[in-house]
Amino acid sequence: MQRIWGRLFASRRPTAQPAMLRMADLPAAFAVPAEPPVPVEAVGDPAAVELIEDRFRRLVLGLPDSETAAASAAELATLRRLEAIGERFDVQSLPRLPTVLPQLLRSLKNDNLAGSQLAELVGRDPVLVGEVMRVTGSAHYRTAQPVHSLQQAVVLLGQEGLRRVATQHVMKPILQASAGMHGHMAGQHLWDHAERCAHASAYLGRNNGCDGFEAYLAGMVCHTGTGAVVRLLDQEAPPSLDYSMDFLRDCLRLGAQLSARAAVHWELPANVIRALDERAAGGDDALSQLGKALLVADVLAMRQLLAERASPLGNAEVSGHWPDCFAAPLVQRCQQDLRRHFGMGN
Repeated sequence: MQRIWGRLFASRRPTAQPAMLRMADLPAAFAVPAEPPVPVEAVGDPAAVELIEDRFRRLVLGLPDSETAAASAAELATLRRLEAIGERFDVQSLPRLPTVLPQLLRSLKNDNLAGSQLAELVGRDPVLVGEVMRVTGSAHYRTAQPVHSLQQAVVLLGQEGLRRVATQHVMKPILQASAGMHGHMAGQHLWDHAERCAHASAYLGRNNGCDGFEAYLAGMVCHTGTGAVVRLLDQEAPPSLDYSMDFLRDCLRLGAQLSARAAVHWELPANVIRALDERAAGGDDALSQLGKALLVADVLAMRQLLAERASPLGNAEVSGHWPDCFAAPLVQRCQQDLRRHFGMGN
Protein backbone atom coordinates (compact mmCIF):
# COMPACT_ATOMS: atom_id res chain seq x y z
CA MET A 1 0.00 0.00 0.00
CA GLN A 2 2.82 2.41 0.81
CA ARG A 3 4.30 1.77 -2.65
CA ILE A 4 0.91 2.59 -4.20
CA TRP A 5 0.67 5.93 -2.40
CA GLY A 6 4.31 6.65 -3.10
CA ARG A 7 3.55 6.36 -6.82
CA LEU A 8 0.40 8.46 -6.48
CA PHE A 9 2.27 11.32 -4.86
CA ALA A 10 5.48 10.86 -6.82
CA SER A 11 6.77 14.24 -7.97
CA ARG A 12 7.53 13.25 -11.55
CA ARG A 13 8.56 16.15 -13.71
CA PRO A 14 6.38 16.46 -16.82
CA THR A 15 8.00 16.05 -20.18
CA ALA A 16 6.98 19.55 -21.23
CA GLN A 17 7.61 22.42 -18.82
CA PRO A 18 4.98 25.14 -19.15
CA ALA A 19 5.98 28.71 -18.47
CA MET A 20 6.56 29.65 -14.85
CA LEU A 21 4.45 32.15 -12.97
CA ARG A 22 4.82 35.65 -14.29
CA MET A 23 7.19 37.15 -11.76
CA ALA A 24 5.49 40.49 -11.90
CA ASP A 25 2.89 38.80 -9.78
CA LEU A 26 5.23 37.95 -6.94
CA PRO A 27 5.32 41.20 -4.98
CA ALA A 28 1.95 42.48 -6.14
CA ALA A 29 -0.18 39.81 -4.48
CA PHE A 30 0.56 41.35 -1.08
CA ALA A 31 -0.35 44.85 -2.18
CA VAL A 32 -3.83 46.27 -2.02
CA PRO A 33 -3.80 48.86 -4.81
CA ALA A 34 -6.22 51.71 -5.04
CA GLU A 35 -9.09 50.67 -7.25
CA PRO A 36 -12.33 52.17 -8.47
CA PRO A 37 -15.29 51.66 -6.15
CA VAL A 38 -17.34 48.52 -6.64
CA PRO A 39 -21.04 48.07 -5.96
CA VAL A 40 -21.92 46.96 -2.45
CA GLU A 41 -25.27 45.43 -3.26
CA ALA A 42 -23.78 42.24 -4.70
CA VAL A 43 -25.25 38.96 -3.56
CA GLY A 44 -23.97 35.43 -3.75
CA ASP A 45 -25.85 32.64 -5.46
CA PRO A 46 -25.15 29.33 -3.64
CA ALA A 47 -25.99 27.41 -6.81
CA ALA A 48 -23.38 29.40 -8.74
CA VAL A 49 -20.65 28.46 -6.25
CA GLU A 50 -21.60 24.79 -6.47
CA LEU A 51 -21.54 24.93 -10.27
CA ILE A 52 -18.16 26.67 -10.31
CA GLU A 53 -16.70 23.97 -8.07
CA ASP A 54 -18.24 21.21 -10.21
CA ARG A 55 -16.94 22.71 -13.48
CA PHE A 56 -13.47 23.02 -11.98
CA ARG A 57 -13.48 19.34 -10.98
CA ARG A 58 -14.52 18.38 -14.50
CA LEU A 59 -11.84 20.62 -15.97
CA VAL A 60 -9.17 18.89 -13.89
CA LEU A 61 -10.46 15.43 -14.80
CA GLY A 62 -11.14 16.24 -18.45
CA LEU A 63 -14.84 15.42 -18.12
CA PRO A 64 -17.87 16.93 -19.87
CA ASP A 65 -20.61 18.70 -17.96
CA SER A 66 -23.31 16.56 -16.39
CA GLU A 67 -26.75 17.29 -15.01
CA THR A 68 -26.62 14.24 -12.74
CA ALA A 69 -26.53 15.36 -9.12
CA ALA A 70 -26.85 12.30 -6.88
CA ALA A 71 -24.19 9.60 -6.75
CA SER A 72 -25.09 6.23 -8.26
CA ALA A 73 -24.65 2.88 -6.54
CA ALA A 74 -21.48 2.25 -8.57
CA GLU A 75 -20.07 5.62 -7.55
CA LEU A 76 -20.85 5.01 -3.89
CA ALA A 77 -19.00 1.71 -4.09
CA THR A 78 -16.03 3.48 -5.69
CA LEU A 79 -16.06 6.10 -2.95
CA ARG A 80 -15.99 3.41 -0.29
CA ARG A 81 -12.89 1.91 -1.91
CA LEU A 82 -11.22 5.31 -2.13
CA GLU A 83 -12.03 6.09 1.49
CA ALA A 84 -10.71 2.70 2.62
CA ILE A 85 -7.42 3.33 0.82
CA GLY A 86 -7.30 6.82 2.33
CA GLU A 87 -7.78 5.49 5.84
CA ARG A 88 -4.85 3.10 5.38
CA PHE A 89 -2.72 5.84 3.88
CA ASP A 90 0.67 6.15 5.60
CA VAL A 91 2.00 9.71 5.39
CA GLN A 92 5.54 8.35 5.54
CA SER A 93 5.03 7.21 1.95
CA LEU A 94 4.77 10.84 0.84
CA PRO A 95 7.85 12.45 -0.67
CA ARG A 96 9.60 14.77 1.75
CA LEU A 97 10.21 18.33 0.70
CA PRO A 98 13.81 19.22 -0.09
CA THR A 99 15.52 20.06 3.19
CA VAL A 100 16.49 23.49 1.90
CA LEU A 101 12.86 24.69 1.92
CA PRO A 102 12.01 24.32 5.64
CA GLN A 103 15.49 25.56 6.48
CA LEU A 104 15.02 28.58 4.26
CA LEU A 105 11.53 29.34 5.60
CA ARG A 106 12.79 29.17 9.18
CA SER A 107 15.75 31.38 8.36
CA LEU A 108 13.56 33.98 6.67
CA LYS A 109 11.73 34.57 9.97
CA ASN A 110 14.94 36.21 11.19
CA ASP A 111 14.87 39.81 9.97
CA ASN A 112 18.53 40.25 10.91
CA LEU A 113 19.84 37.46 8.69
CA ALA A 114 22.41 38.76 6.23
CA GLY A 115 21.99 38.39 2.49
CA SER A 116 25.21 36.39 2.35
CA GLN A 117 23.79 33.83 4.80
CA LEU A 118 20.60 33.46 2.77
CA ALA A 119 22.63 33.13 -0.42
CA GLU A 120 24.68 30.35 1.18
CA LEU A 121 21.48 28.49 2.11
CA VAL A 122 19.94 28.90 -1.35
CA GLY A 123 23.23 27.79 -2.89
CA ARG A 124 22.71 24.27 -1.50
CA ASP A 125 20.05 23.66 -4.18
CA PRO A 126 21.51 24.26 -7.67
CA VAL A 127 18.07 24.21 -9.32
CA LEU A 128 16.78 26.83 -6.88
CA VAL A 129 19.85 28.94 -7.59
CA GLY A 130 19.01 28.88 -11.28
CA GLU A 131 15.41 29.87 -10.62
CA VAL A 132 16.40 32.76 -8.34
CA MET A 133 18.81 34.08 -10.98
CA ARG A 134 16.20 33.66 -13.73
CA VAL A 135 13.57 35.58 -11.79
CA THR A 136 15.86 38.47 -10.89
CA GLY A 137 16.97 38.67 -14.51
CA SER A 138 13.39 39.14 -15.70
CA ALA A 139 11.95 42.41 -16.93
CA HIS A 140 10.16 43.01 -13.63
CA TYR A 141 13.47 43.35 -11.75
CA ARG A 142 15.12 45.92 -13.98
CA THR A 143 18.31 47.25 -12.40
CA ALA A 144 20.91 49.75 -13.53
CA GLN A 145 23.50 46.97 -13.59
CA PRO A 146 22.96 43.28 -14.40
CA VAL A 147 22.69 40.94 -11.43
CA HIS A 148 25.77 38.72 -11.46
CA SER A 149 25.89 37.17 -7.99
CA LEU A 150 23.48 35.01 -6.02
CA GLN A 151 23.76 37.36 -3.04
CA GLN A 152 22.70 40.31 -5.21
CA ALA A 153 19.74 38.28 -6.47
CA VAL A 154 18.65 37.29 -2.96
CA VAL A 155 18.77 40.89 -1.74
CA LEU A 156 16.86 42.08 -4.81
CA LEU A 157 14.08 39.53 -4.30
CA GLY A 158 13.62 40.34 -0.64
CA GLN A 159 12.23 37.94 1.94
CA GLU A 160 8.72 37.60 0.52
CA GLY A 161 9.89 37.15 -3.04
CA LEU A 162 12.47 34.57 -2.02
CA ARG A 163 9.94 32.57 0.00
CA ARG A 164 7.55 32.52 -2.94
CA VAL A 165 10.15 31.50 -5.50
CA ALA A 166 11.31 28.68 -3.20
CA THR A 167 7.75 27.47 -2.61
CA GLN A 168 6.92 27.48 -6.33
CA HIS A 169 10.16 25.67 -7.07
CA VAL A 170 9.17 22.84 -4.72
CA MET A 171 5.41 22.61 -5.30
CA LYS A 172 5.20 22.95 -9.08
CA PRO A 173 6.58 19.48 -9.96
CA ILE A 174 4.42 17.86 -7.26
CA LEU A 175 1.24 19.39 -8.65
CA GLN A 176 2.17 18.94 -12.29
CA ALA A 177 2.78 15.22 -11.77
CA SER A 178 -1.01 14.67 -11.70
CA ALA A 179 -2.02 13.09 -14.98
CA GLY A 180 -3.81 10.01 -16.24
CA MET A 181 -6.74 8.73 -18.25
CA HIS A 182 -9.09 10.96 -16.29
CA GLY A 183 -7.22 14.11 -17.20
CA HIS A 184 -3.86 14.25 -18.94
CA MET A 185 -3.79 18.00 -18.29
CA ALA A 186 -4.79 17.63 -14.63
CA GLY A 187 -1.36 18.61 -13.35
CA GLN A 188 -1.25 21.83 -15.35
CA HIS A 189 -4.78 22.75 -14.28
CA LEU A 190 -3.91 22.12 -10.63
CA TRP A 191 -0.79 24.26 -10.95
CA ASP A 192 -2.74 27.04 -12.65
CA HIS A 193 -5.26 26.92 -9.81
CA ALA A 194 -2.49 26.92 -7.18
CA GLU A 195 -0.99 30.11 -8.61
CA ARG A 196 -4.33 31.90 -8.56
CA CYS A 197 -5.44 30.50 -5.21
CA ALA A 198 -2.17 31.51 -3.55
CA HIS A 199 -2.48 35.00 -5.04
CA ALA A 200 -6.10 35.41 -3.88
CA SER A 201 -5.43 33.91 -0.45
CA ALA A 202 -2.55 36.33 0.13
CA TYR A 203 -4.72 39.25 -1.01
CA LEU A 204 -7.61 38.33 1.28
CA GLY A 205 -5.37 37.24 4.14
CA ARG A 206 -3.65 40.60 4.23
CA ASN A 207 -7.06 42.17 4.79
CA ASN A 208 -7.92 39.62 7.46
CA GLY A 209 -4.95 39.91 9.80
CA CYS A 210 -3.19 36.79 8.47
CA ASP A 211 0.50 36.35 7.90
CA GLY A 212 0.91 37.08 4.21
CA PHE A 213 3.19 34.20 3.41
CA GLU A 214 1.15 31.67 5.39
CA ALA A 215 -1.89 32.73 3.38
CA TYR A 216 0.08 32.35 0.15
CA LEU A 217 1.40 28.94 1.20
CA ALA A 218 -2.07 27.65 2.14
CA GLY A 219 -3.39 28.58 -1.30
CA MET A 220 -0.42 26.94 -3.00
CA VAL A 221 -0.79 23.54 -1.29
CA CYS A 222 -4.55 23.23 -0.81
CA HIS A 223 -5.01 20.85 -3.77
CA THR A 224 -1.84 18.77 -3.50
CA GLY A 225 -3.95 15.77 -2.45
CA THR A 226 -6.25 16.20 -5.44
CA GLY A 227 -3.51 14.98 -7.74
CA ALA A 228 -3.31 11.71 -5.84
CA VAL A 229 -7.07 11.25 -6.16
CA VAL A 230 -6.88 11.88 -9.91
CA ARG A 231 -4.34 9.11 -10.29
CA LEU A 232 -6.25 6.83 -7.95
CA LEU A 233 -9.39 7.20 -10.06
CA ASP A 234 -7.44 5.76 -12.98
CA GLN A 235 -7.06 2.58 -10.96
CA GLU A 236 -10.43 2.40 -9.24
CA ALA A 237 -13.02 3.84 -11.66
CA PRO A 238 -13.70 3.31 -15.38
CA PRO A 239 -12.96 6.43 -17.45
CA SER A 240 -16.32 6.15 -19.24
CA LEU A 241 -18.33 6.62 -16.06
CA ASP A 242 -20.67 9.64 -16.18
CA TYR A 243 -19.65 11.10 -12.86
CA SER A 244 -22.30 12.83 -10.77
CA MET A 245 -21.78 16.15 -8.99
CA ASP A 246 -21.96 14.47 -5.57
CA PHE A 247 -19.37 11.87 -6.51
CA LEU A 248 -16.85 14.44 -7.74
CA ARG A 249 -17.47 16.62 -4.69
CA ASP A 250 -16.71 13.72 -2.35
CA CYS A 251 -13.65 12.71 -4.36
CA LEU A 252 -12.13 16.16 -4.00
CA ARG A 253 -13.08 16.23 -0.33
CA LEU A 254 -10.90 13.14 0.05
CA GLY A 255 -8.19 15.01 -1.85
CA ALA A 256 -8.51 17.91 0.62
CA GLN A 257 -8.06 15.51 3.52
CA LEU A 258 -4.90 14.16 1.93
CA SER A 259 -3.66 17.72 1.38
CA ALA A 260 -4.07 18.43 5.09
CA ARG A 261 -2.20 15.27 6.05
CA ALA A 262 0.56 16.11 3.59
CA ALA A 263 0.92 19.53 5.23
CA VAL A 264 1.50 17.87 8.59
CA HIS A 265 4.05 15.53 7.04
CA TRP A 266 5.84 18.49 5.47
CA GLU A 267 5.86 20.36 8.80
CA LEU A 268 4.13 23.42 7.41
CA PRO A 269 3.11 26.21 9.82
CA ALA A 270 0.35 25.38 12.30
CA ASN A 271 -1.98 28.06 10.91
CA VAL A 272 -1.68 26.56 7.42
CA ILE A 273 -2.43 23.07 8.70
CA ARG A 274 -5.49 24.32 10.59
CA ALA A 275 -6.82 26.14 7.51
CA LEU A 276 -6.37 23.02 5.38
CA ASP A 277 -8.14 20.91 8.01
CA GLU A 278 -11.04 23.36 7.96
CA ARG A 279 -11.21 23.29 4.17
CA ALA A 280 -11.26 19.50 4.20
CA ALA A 281 -14.07 19.45 6.77
CA GLY A 282 -16.26 21.66 4.57
CA GLY A 283 -18.69 24.29 5.78
CA ASP A 284 -18.31 27.97 6.55
CA ASP A 285 -18.77 27.96 10.33
CA ALA A 286 -16.19 28.63 13.04
CA LEU A 287 -13.32 29.11 10.60
CA SER A 288 -9.98 30.62 11.52
CA GLN A 289 -8.99 33.85 9.81
CA LEU A 290 -6.73 31.96 7.43
CA GLY A 291 -9.44 29.34 6.92
CA LYS A 292 -11.80 32.09 5.75
CA ALA A 293 -9.23 33.44 3.31
CA LEU A 294 -8.56 29.98 1.90
CA LEU A 295 -12.26 29.11 1.59
CA VAL A 296 -12.97 32.16 -0.55
CA ALA A 297 -9.68 32.13 -2.47
CA ASP A 298 -10.20 28.51 -3.52
CA VAL A 299 -13.50 29.33 -5.23
CA LEU A 300 -12.27 32.62 -6.70
CA ALA A 301 -9.30 30.80 -8.25
CA MET A 302 -11.68 28.26 -9.82
CA ARG A 303 -13.87 31.08 -11.12
CA GLN A 304 -10.82 32.83 -12.59
CA LEU A 305 -9.71 29.68 -14.42
CA LEU A 306 -13.19 29.29 -15.91
CA ALA A 307 -13.19 32.95 -16.95
CA GLU A 308 -9.90 32.45 -18.78
CA ARG A 309 -11.59 29.64 -20.71
CA ALA A 310 -14.58 31.83 -21.63
CA SER A 311 -17.00 29.88 -19.44
CA PRO A 312 -20.12 31.86 -18.46
CA LEU A 313 -19.48 30.74 -14.89
CA GLY A 314 -16.32 32.82 -14.97
CA ASN A 315 -18.58 35.87 -14.67
CA ALA A 316 -20.97 34.43 -12.07
CA GLU A 317 -21.74 36.79 -9.20
CA VAL A 318 -20.39 35.22 -6.02
CA SER A 319 -18.93 38.14 -4.10
CA GLY A 320 -21.73 38.20 -1.55
CA HIS A 321 -21.64 34.47 -0.87
CA TRP A 322 -19.44 34.71 2.23
CA PRO A 323 -20.77 37.61 4.34
CA ASP A 324 -19.36 36.06 7.52
CA CYS A 325 -15.89 35.93 5.98
CA PHE A 326 -15.45 39.04 3.82
CA ALA A 327 -17.53 41.98 2.67
CA ALA A 328 -18.64 41.77 -0.95
CA PRO A 329 -16.63 44.84 -2.11
CA LEU A 330 -13.39 43.26 -0.88
CA VAL A 331 -14.17 40.00 -2.67
CA GLN A 332 -14.91 41.96 -5.84
CA ARG A 333 -11.59 43.80 -5.56
CA CYS A 334 -9.86 40.44 -5.20
CA GLN A 335 -11.63 39.23 -8.37
CA GLN A 336 -10.46 42.35 -10.18
CA ASP A 337 -6.91 41.78 -8.95
CA LEU A 338 -6.95 38.21 -10.27
CA ARG A 339 -8.16 39.41 -13.66
CA ARG A 340 -5.48 42.08 -13.80
CA HIS A 341 -2.70 39.61 -13.03
CA PHE A 342 -3.87 36.52 -14.91
CA GLY A 343 -6.09 37.96 -17.64
CA MET A 344 -9.37 36.74 -19.06
CA GLY A 345 -8.19 34.29 -21.70
CA ASN A 346 -9.04 34.52 -25.37
